[in-house]
Amino acid sequence: MTITDPAQVFRVEAQELLDQLEQGLLDLERCPTNADIIAQVFRALHTLKGSGAMFGFDALAAFAHHCESAFDRVRKGEVQATPELVAAVLAAQDHIRALAQGDDRATSDGESLIAAIDKAMHCAGPSTAAAPEPESTWLIRFSLTRDALVNGTRPLALLDELRALGDCTVTPLTNEIPPLEDLNPTDCYLSWNVTLTTRQSRNAIEDVFIFVGDDASLSIEAVIPAQEDAGEADSTADILLSDTALPMPANDKPAPMVSDHRAAAAGETVRVPAERLDDLMNRVGELVIAQSRLKQVCASHSDVNLHSVSEEIERLAAELRDTMMSVRMVPISQLFGRFRRLIHDLARDTGKTIEFQTFGETTELDKTVIERLADPLIHLIRNAADHGLEGPDERRQAGKPDSGRVCLSARQAGAEVIISVSDDGRGVDYARVRAKAEQNGLIAKDAVLSDNDVLQLLFHAGFSTAQKVTSISGRGVGMDVVKRTIEGLRGTIDIKSKQGQGSEVALRIPLTLAIIDGLLVRVGQGRYVIPLSSVEECVELTTEQDQRSRGHTFLTLREQLVPFIRLRSLFATNSAPDRYQKVVVVSTGNERVGLVVDQILGDHQTVIKPLSRFHAAIETFSGATILGDGGVALILDVPHLVAAGQQQEDRLRAAG
Repeated sequence: MTITDPAQVFRVEAQELLDQLEQGLLDLERCPTNADIIAQVFRALHTLKGSGAMFGFDALAAFAHHCESAFDRVRKGEVQATPELVAAVLAAQDHIRALAQGDDRATSDGESLIAAIDKAMHCAGPSTAAAPEPESTWLIRFSLTRDALVNGTRPLALLDELRALGDCTVTPLTNEIPPLEDLNPTDCYLSWNVTLTTRQSRNAIEDVFIFVGDDASLSIEAVIPAQEDAGEADSTADILLSDTALPMPANDKPAPMVSDHRAAAAGETVRVPAERLDDLMNRVGELVIAQSRLKQVCASHSDVNLHSVSEEIERLAAELRDTMMSVRMVPISQLFGRFRRLIHDLARDTGKTIEFQTFGETTELDKTVIERLADPLIHLIRNAADHGLEGPDERRQAGKPDSGRVCLSARQAGAEVIISVSDDGRGVDYARVRAKAEQNGLIAKDAVLSDNDVLQLLFHAGFSTAQKVTSISGRGVGMDVVKRTIEGLRGTIDIKSKQGQGSEVALRIPLTLAIIDGLLVRVGQGRYVIPLSSVEECVELTTEQDQRSRGHTFLTLREQLVPFIRLRSLFATNSAPDRYQKVVVVSTGNERVGLVVDQILGDHQTVIKPLSRFHAAIETFSGATILGDGGVALILDVPHLVAAGQQQEDRLRAAG
């Protein structure tokens, strides 16, 4: 099925409308008398109903009609938008989402949801804030494109909808009708002037034309009676409120439809299937590899023209790479917005009052990374709400406000994005975690562990300190999923907690998974790439320093001890080391570690290729890349590399 399939087009549009509907309902729960939010929810339901009927989703259209009718009463001020009504429509929104995906669930599901909405409507009293709209007069001018009738647009139905809003006078404009011999019976030559007196708002008039935005030109202007003035000859004349001083002549075409920005936005954006972006990214990656080969060929030739062409292609390839990367980057608000509903449901299920805060929503991240971050963040937020936050009574005893806080934030740091989930709850009970780890055989009873080591125990598969399993958490699988997913993204996890004050889990994620800047190094006869985002500096390891450090693995840099790992030893390289070895100082979390290499070959635009299934279990490497000469260089996974070096050091100490 392609994106040109009408049903698929509707599903894509419906998902956007359903997301808008969900956000509007969650906003309405906090501001139940906000007329703009009520109108937003009503328009989303109205559009879903109309589009569903247009594309043959009759069950969806019929169900959405009941929800729309309920919110029409809210819009008119007949009932209040109570939390019970909002919760009922949120459940109905989930049902509409399932129907949009073709899940024709039992009719009883829809009937029970409609019954819940009716019950909430019956219990909700009349709204005291939403006063009836005053009666206003509007001058509406609209015309359709010539092919609108062929596309299925019915102007008489539009006029009937306008008449249903109030006292309506319709004047057709016939000046565009050609002579009979030139007339095409399938073309639309008419335009209309409509004077409408109604208590409905401007939004209600715009909703009449909501499905013909691309096929119509529309102008809506308010007409109000002039204030009485003894100095005026005609005190009953009407004043036309519009952008122009004079009304539009009858023989002019109406202005473009400016009442709704959606038509304009449609011309400024293009919806492209994600697979096409992935294919284009692969082509850019191949171009970067080819450019690297050309650069290497030029190094062995002295032809000035060849060097000039190589430099130009290198510049264009870099610009194309950056442009492609920016196309794939999307604001993380698309991800953060999903969790408002999760917090709403968690607060209801746990009986806690939860305040949800988000920061850094404009931070951008590769779309592939964002898709894979959804599950880990769901687990972290559920843990924060269930395990982290106390109940209202416990919070009062601790001198805290009844409402707990869960904060989700994002910020960019170099080539990484740091996403944090924090709460102001009870924090981690270190003694309880240690006791559970000893009980499960994860550590010895006399093991010496730092606070950070204890916190890392939380990521073991099956580990949980919950006293009972709930529908939210307690089975010990959530944090394990978080760790495996973040490591699969070449990211790291930092966790901090203070008992009685809360916890914070920070995910450090690379901006993209496709192309990175790397530092190409040689160890023995092998070549490796170190992600440049991890590199802090490069220094020379002199013969004297090398001999002095044989008994330990520390290097003194500016009066600071920096541990280092000999990659020759770690990779079991048999050849003799270079006379002047180099140390690449990298950062991982809060640590600085040196990697001893034989030679630094220079910077390298690295197109990341995944390892085969056979090699995927080797955690020291996060992937591979093809070099300009056709050779392969492995990409070092710095956090795992440091951990592997530490394990080797421990084994050597134990053996010595």
